[in-house]
Amino acid sequence: MTTTESPWAPLRNSVFRNLWIAVLASNVGTWMQTVGAQWLVVKEPDAATWVSAVQAATTLPVLLLALPSGALADRFDRRRLLLAVQIGLFVVGCGLTALTAMDLMPPPLLLVFTFLLGVGQALTLPSWQAVIPEVVPRDELPSASALGAVNTNLARSAGPAVAGLLVAQIGSAAVFAINALSFGIFALALVVWRRKPQTPASHPEHLGSALRAGGRYVRYSPVVRRLLGRVVLFVLPGSVVWGLLPLVAHQELKMGASGYGILLAALGVGAIAGALLMPRIRNLITPNQLIAIAGVVYGLALVVIALVPNRYAVTAVLVAAGLAWMTLVSRMNATLQLFLPNWVRARGFGIYQVVFAGGQAFGALIWGQVAQGGGLKVAYLAAAALMLLGTVTVLWWPIHEQDGTDRSPAIFWAEPHLMLEPHLDEGPVLVTAVYRVDEANVDAFREAMEALRGSRQRTGATRWGLFRDGEDPAKFVEVYQVPTWAEHLRQHEGRLTVRDEEVEEKAVALARGPAEVTHLLPANDNTD
Repeated sequence: MTTTESPWAPLRNSVFRNLWIAVLASNVGTWMQTVGAQWLVVKEPDAATWVSAVQAATTLPVLLLALPSGALADRFDRRRLLLAVQIGLFVVGCGLTALTAMDLMPPPLLLVFTFLLGVGQALTLPSWQAVIPEVVPRDELPSASALGAVNTNLARSAGPAVAGLLVAQIGSAAVFAINALSFGIFALALVVWRRKPQTPASHPEHLGSALRAGGRYVRYSPVVRRLLGRVVLFVLPGSVVWGLLPLVAHQELKMGASGYGILLAALGVGAIAGALLMPRIRNLITPNQLIAIAGVVYGLALVVIALVPNRYAVTAVLVAAGLAWMTLVSRMNATLQLFLPNWVRARGFGIYQVVFAGGQAFGALIWGQVAQGGGLKVAYLAAAALMLLGTVTVLWWPIHEQDGTDRSPAIFWAEPHLMLEPHLDEGPVLVTAVYRVDEANVDAFREAMEALRGSRQRTGATRWGLFRDGEDPAKFVEVYQVPTWAEHLRQHEGRLTVRDEEVEEKAVALARGPAEVTHLLPANDNTD
């Protein structure tokens, strides 16, 4: 992959281009929906609580459904799943529009509809992220991720500005109607995409086991955990802008709905600029330098918003904050996109969305309560302090580049040939591998096996151990337990990657030859 690849390169692909435009329409509608919903409650008593509740109702469904949605997207045809969800969102959006137009939308009912739309977004996001690598080649994934950021922030620029004008002139029902229409546009693009249906897996996972497998992968993947941690440290304090900006516009800057749209547009303009600069940024600075710079810029922007109640100054620093937000989030997203193997990609992004949206949702609630009790200035200054403290942690908690890691599937294990015929749900299964290692290689072998341990646990093992024979010191026995026979077959049939193969080959090269593998089944009467 060349780091100078144009950020526009994936748009040459007609399928990606059509879907990207459809997602843009959907994102525009979503931002218009947010503005319309927040402006409906901005004049209510306890407005800070209602405004932050709208933001929370949008994002909290992700906490509940993003991981199950990822499991569904890894199990079923992602295109068909996306299509069904968009049709459902269209129906909900039409209902919201009709009731609002009839002036039958009190704040509690608005939160219900907002939550339902959030449910649809929770079901959409992991599937969409997992579809992208099916459409564009691997070397264009960073550019596709940057285009995703451009998409989101074009919507963030155009959607709020247009919504502010429509809300001021016509009312919130108009923006709700446009949001409903955007779901129809997305559904149409999915219908036009004539992709062949995905071939069902030879051993499909039940939802419960799929969820456990996704959680197990993240648990035993230090790279993914580190990325998620960095996202939390940035998004939790950064969410103060999205949660309380309507109040800054209304109370501090004395701006109407159109003025609020301009402030959100400033964030979007900065984010778009950041997306266009991403190829150059990747060449000039490391990911950890980016984390430091983005955190400082965003934190200082929060300080200006708190201490300088001037609409021009706030608009200017929101451009800088949007650039910082986009560059950091896009970099984390692209790194995760490159790292996750296909079999768990949607579940990985489901967990990513849980963390990302959870930071936004809890942040919105926390900062809303802080603002309610101490005022907007206190909330923004507290968030700035938390942002800067989190940024400092990059000194001892850095992330590492993963661009050169090959996560494509690699089927290199020999097919197991058993005299017994275990049921697919039978388990646990105990797998042993016997190695013979010369004394000169023992230390290096142990180190290589520790790396192999992560591979086993990410792909299915719940327990792992390495033992040395007391009577024959050259004999090492690797033992790991897998929940069911079907889960072990999935390790044979597509969960392992080229990187896993490299790790295993390194360990085998330090032994006197390939390991002798056995499969131990439960000693009961359930075998056929």
